[in-house]
Amino acid sequence: MHESVMQRMWESAHLSGGNASYVEELYELYLHDPNAVPEEWRSYFQKLPADGNFSPDVSHSAIRDHFVLLAKNQRRAQPVSAGTVSSEHEKKQVEVLRLIQAYRMRGHQAASLDPLGLWQRQAPADLSLNHYGLTEADLDTTFRTGELYLGKEEATLREIRDALQETYCRTVGAEFMHIVDSEERRWFLQRLESVRGSPQYSTEAKTHLLERLTAAEGLEKYLGTKYPGTKRFGLEGGESLIPLIDEIIQRSGSYGAQEIVIGMAHRGRLNVLVNTLGKNPRDLFDEFEGKKIVELGSGDVKYHQGFSSNVMTEGGEVHLALAFNPSHLEIVSPVVEGSVRARQDRRSDKSGDKVVPISIHGDAAFAGQGVVMETLQMSQTRAYKTGGTLHIIINNQVGFTTNRQEDARSTEYATDVAKMVQAPIFHVNGDDPEAVLFVTQLAVDYRMHFKRDVVIDLVCYRRRGHNEADEPSGTQPLMYQQIAKQRTTRDLYADSLVQAGVMSAEQVQAQFENYRSALDEGRHVVESLVKEPNKGLFVDWRPYLGHAWTARHDTRFDLKTLQELSNKLLQLPEGLVVQRQVGKILEDRQKMSAGGLPINWGYAETMAYATLLHEGHPVRITGQDVGRGTFSHRHAVLHNQKDGVPYVPLQHLSEEQPSFEIYDSLLSEEAVLAFEYGYATTTPNALVIWEAQFGDFANGAQVVVDQFITSGEIKWGRLCGLTMLLPHGYEGQGPEHSSARLERYLQLCAEQNIQVCVPTTPAQIYHLLRRQVIRPLRKPLVVLTPKSLLRHKLAISTLEDLAEGSFQTVIPEIDAIDPQKVTRLVMCSGKVYYDLLDKRRTEGREDTAIVRIEQLYPFPEDDLTDVMSAYSNLTDIVWCQEEPMNQGAWYCSQHHMRRVISALKPEIGLKYAGRDASAAPAVGYASMHAEQQEKLLNDAFNG
Repeated sequence: MHESVMQRMWESAHLSGGNASYVEELYELYLHDPNAVPEEWRSYFQKLPADGNFSPDVSHSAIRDHFVLLAKNQRRAQPVSAGTVSSEHEKKQVEVLRLIQAYRMRGHQAASLDPLGLWQRQAPADLSLNHYGLTEADLDTTFRTGELYLGKEEATLREIRDALQETYCRTVGAEFMHIVDSEERRWFLQRLESVRGSPQYSTEAKTHLLERLTAAEGLEKYLGTKYPGTKRFGLEGGESLIPLIDEIIQRSGSYGAQEIVIGMAHRGRLNVLVNTLGKNPRDLFDEFEGKKIVELGSGDVKYHQGFSSNVMTEGGEVHLALAFNPSHLEIVSPVVEGSVRARQDRRSDKSGDKVVPISIHGDAAFAGQGVVMETLQMSQTRAYKTGGTLHIIINNQVGFTTNRQEDARSTEYATDVAKMVQAPIFHVNGDDPEAVLFVTQLAVDYRMHFKRDVVIDLVCYRRRGHNEADEPSGTQPLMYQQIAKQRTTRDLYADSLVQAGVMSAEQVQAQFENYRSALDEGRHVVESLVKEPNKGLFVDWRPYLGHAWTARHDTRFDLKTLQELSNKLLQLPEGLVVQRQVGKILEDRQKMSAGGLPINWGYAETMAYATLLHEGHPVRITGQDVGRGTFSHRHAVLHNQKDGVPYVPLQHLSEEQPSFEIYDSLLSEEAVLAFEYGYATTTPNALVIWEAQFGDFANGAQVVVDQFITSGEIKWGRLCGLTMLLPHGYEGQGPEHSSARLERYLQLCAEQNIQVCVPTTPAQIYHLLRRQVIRPLRKPLVVLTPKSLLRHKLAISTLEDLAEGSFQTVIPEIDAIDPQKVTRLVMCSGKVYYDLLDKRRTEGREDTAIVRIEQLYPFPEDDLTDVMSAYSNLTDIVWCQEEPMNQGAWYCSQHHMRRVISALKPEIGLKYAGRDASAAPAVGYASMHAEQQEKLLNDAFNG
């Protein structure tokens, strides 16, 4: 027996002492024939950690044959000696090994995967004997089996072919030979071939399978009868999903998992809510009957709702969380990953053993939506890895009305996109529940062993249309002619169990009636549901609930401690050589800490993070260039010029500090922003930031903004404190990188759903970031951050501003101008303020005051009223912006300004100074930019 495997087994208390020899015999038997050992022992052996050696000793002849085959496949120029292939039999031996390899690579193309039997697939030619010069006459000839897991070194060609057919061409189609890692491939070979792709299950396991199928079918039939024609996106045709998820939960729990987060779109969601998570059927019926479930907010349709519960497994109690999901199907996938990563970080679960993500997809969506690719690409990166995701495709073979392959994709399978990260893929016929159970166990074990993504393609069908009101035969007539004749998965499996004597017809009927009675009585139908859950398994959000909007919070910080933290950040390890310009930045920060230089943006932002860490709040920042900062202002990550090793000063403030994570992200906006949303909704005490490289890059993540960030609370009651930093400013750099599209965020503002701020001083960003975490209110924060202001000579603050100040929603006039002389008030936000200030000072104007509105939403009407009331002699009030008239804050915020004006100066109208309306955010020529900028400044003072 393999020494490392045996050692791990002896370390288990229940396997010690006199049981050792018995267990060793069982394990040797398992290696040769897994079906020969009891199911509970087979399950135990399957979950032993991988050690890279999964097979009994391989003979020298098999190794020799392997290299002969390798040489032949690679068409090496080296001649094969006569002694290597010395006879006709040995030549055929090589061809037999090639046949074995072909089945492993292409057997899935000859598998019976479609429950409807409509797939027209011709078996690949290289699975036939004659392709290798072999004939029926060779079937009874004995050949060496090579690395084929048959339990013996030699077998007849008939035995070899039959074993390959059984393993790779029945109701499971396995794709794993594209994986580069040979250890992973060998692991799959042993697991598949040793049981011929079909392990033997106990009566108890089979009975439980039927019970879960009965529950899946029973709920759909009940709802169809009670609420005919009502949309529910039923699971009919894909009922095997319920035992599949049940096995993932139970098997993951046996590995010690404590939380499982599930993301899925509409299909089958109600079934999962009731039959997996244990939602009370009565609550679901109330939703069907249109009863109001939530007291506040808009609510959402029932097949978008999330849920959480605790269930009991062999390994202990497991918390389940089903993420809320909008109609943009696949966008929930990265949200789930973010939530999982946050839970793993909370548990210090670096390997991903304790929290497991499940993503359930539709076949058309998995192949068609780009966020799937982005999420897969994140799976092994430092910032976003979660120890592997279990992907389940509910493969209905049709996308709404789009046909399976002709129009839905350009690949053979919907799952082919997962090969980009070398994920193993298991296609399984949904009408074979035992095959579904087998690949599920295989997938969970693989994920737990290798910590990588794995895909189960549950090939099934959609018994009704896209929803229950659709008539599908108009667009898929042949498919629905077959579906009309198709018996359900549950009926087919029940018949097979009765015929095999596993259950009686009466027992089968009793299962159905018991489930129906539970629904009639409104009882929970998940036996493993924990009625009094362990609250320590999930995050307590109670401290953040029920807080009304407040603009102000005490964000002051002791000056001496602030300077001490600053000095710690500047104490670099011996041998760390920083780049020359970076060294100058650090020297300047040393002077700022001592009060010798005014504070700039980079210093203030860094000290916001440092003080929050000091007060016990974790900080996480991601984005494409966040370590340095796109405009070289941050330098939170220092790179040693001698060896390139990074050093993060904010991670070394103290031994007991909370985590500070900062990662340069992959070149993704949609998936990364969705990930950080998921992370923030699971970590209420942390400052979670996503920074766009340029503000307009967030355009590619608009669905996240629309359907989660701005509406998640009002739809689902989901609080989120995510911060978005969006560089914004008109510096003559063309249309794309001028505007962060401020107007889009303001257009989405209502019911105090988010915060939109445009800070113009270092102290403002310092207090704004601190306010976001210290204040118990949890609202998303959108910050339009500057570019040129990062080093602007007037955009400065003092240490005292940080220590004693607070975030100002409105900044009044800063120059000593007599309010009685002021006849014109110019309001603005952002960088244009400094252009206005410079012009006013240059021209010596004392009749014009300039007021900055730093928080555009929730709009600070009271604060603006206080500032404006100081000017009793106003004749003109102007809103000045750099953006075109149809963009920026003008259209979305002017009604707030007019309300303030009408209360104080009803006789005065509000004027506009800015660029003319434009289809593009900015011009592409510096000269045109300068002309427009000069005009809008003149309009502000004279228009």
